[in-house]
Amino acid sequence: MDPLELLGHPVRLRIVHALRGGHLLTTAQLCARIRDVSKATVYRHLELLTAGDVLEVADERRVRGAVERRYRLHQERATISAETAAALTPDDHRRGFAVAMTALLAEFNAYLDQEHAAPAKDPVGYRQHAVWLSEDELLTMVGELRRAIAPLLANGPAPGRSQYLLSPILFPVAETPAEAE
Repeated sequence: MDPLELLGHPVRLRIVHALRGGHLLTTAQLCARIRDVSKATVYRHLELLTAGDVLEVADERRVRGAVERRYRLHQERATISAETAAALTPDDHRRGFAVAMTALLAEFNAYLDQEHAAPAKDPVGYRQHAVWLSEDELLTMVGELRRAIAPLLANGPAPGRSQYLLSPILFPVAETPAEAE
């Protein structure tokens, strides 16, 4: 299975999100984090991600007669290359966007379902802004966002840090017939 197919499922994408930042997690820990998915489903998707070399078994230990495995993410295998993205069809983009939004919605619901969820305090944001930009302004904005975000992607778990999902979404708005003229 290629990386696009492997990452093209909301549960697998949520497993990848959980393991980003150097996390080493067991199946039990993943199931506790992804509570709305059955244990059997999490196992099945872990097997697929491991067989596809997106994940690896970091270590194993015996726990009450069973083998407990901790999984590690291969960061470089958990992304879609620019070449692959350029070759996608519009339908591929529709499916990819739907998977990303489904995973994001599931993660947001899992957050809200926690007893201590406090969206106003945390702070949670999901605003949409319509901006008018020239091509140069667009490229400048995207470059500035990348420069701001890229160094933070290397952060791992540490005391005082919480994991956040940041999902920049950018696309041109469909033109109305009057604008196209």
